Amino acid sequence: MNRPFVDVVGLETHFPVRAGFLRRVVGAVRAVDGVSFSIGRGRTLGLVGESGCGKTTVGRSLLRLVEPTGGEVFFDGRDVRAAGGGALRALRRRMQIVFQDPYGSLNPRMKVRAILEEGLVVHRLGTPQERLERMARALARTGLPASALDRYPHEFSGGQRQRIAIARAIVIEPDFVVLDEPVSALDVSIQAQVVNLLVELREQLGLTYLFVSHDLSVVEHVSDEVAVMYLGRIVEQAPAAALYAAPLHPYAQALFSAVPRVDPARRRRRIVLAGDVPSPSRPPSGCRFHPRCPLAEPLCRTADPPATIVAGHMVRCHVAARELERSGSVASAAASIARAMEAATDAPIGAAGSPPVV
Repeated sequence: MNRPFVDVVGLETHFPVRAGFLRRVVGAVRAVDGVSFSIGRGRTLGLVGESGCGKTTVGRSLLRLVEPTGGEVFFDGRDVRAAGGGALRALRRRMQIVFQDPYGSLNPRMKVRAILEEGLVVHRLGTPQERLERMARALARTGLPASALDRYPHEFSGGQRQRIAIARAIVIEPDFVVLDEPVSALDVSIQAQVVNLLVELREQLGLTYLFVSHDLSVVEHVSDEVAVMYLGRIVEQAPAAALYAAPLHPYAQALFSAVPRVDPARRRRRIVLAGDVPSPSRPPSGCRFHPRCPLAEPLCRTADPPATIVAGHMVRCHVAARELERSGSVASAAASIARAMEAATDAPIGAAGSPPVV
């Protein structure tokens, strides 16, 4: 079977909830609960959603930094969950991660030389001189001089530290990189520089990215496809341009309505959702979004919506599926759902209220 470069099927990561004197398991936090997607070689999948929806856990589960509890993860045809020992080490040489916080992800007691060389030593790559050349080359690709090798992380700014973290990821020449909100901890003036650097590295080195972020504008800029997560599940996925132009799921409509637009013609009417996100330890029955959805119907409260795919646009929503069947067009269905959402929430552009926290 020919699988995509990164293929995730029914991924689950549940964390046990313990209580009582004997610390018995009384439940589970379903951080990731049946996530499936694929990424082609050299492409970028953006993963977005509210804080706490499970997108960071997805990225860490792919690399087994957090052990999944179910599902399958295949990388270049190899079963990541079944790998162990040397096989897992070999896979991790090709799969790296850039963490969100450049202040916490770099050991303050180690010089940059030791931080970058650690992966090369673990994977037994090159002689000491070859390792030095690799490290200098990785720093140069991220815009830092070779003299940075003899300095400590606290001697650099936040943007420079994140460049060091990126250099650490690419120094062992991986094929796939999980970018876990790589610019959210940086000043706005620095974010664009780091994002452009990541795009350049993808083109130069042929990298494949899973780009996890809450910044919808950044995701639109860097991603080939975008998947929207809500409460541990992907509710919509499509090519980036198609999804931003015509989101179908009511939750995606609310998310994208909060994206600032300079062009007045591209601005959307603000959709403000009521209520709070349910607990992932006790998710609602049926569609998980129905307690906050202004378009929810009785069917939404009892039946989990299946995936509906039209022209490469996947959505899990009973209302969207019906609109797609009626109109036969993603654009028409999205416009109809947008009108219904605006009427139900009655929130004009500039109205008071907070957008979804992403």
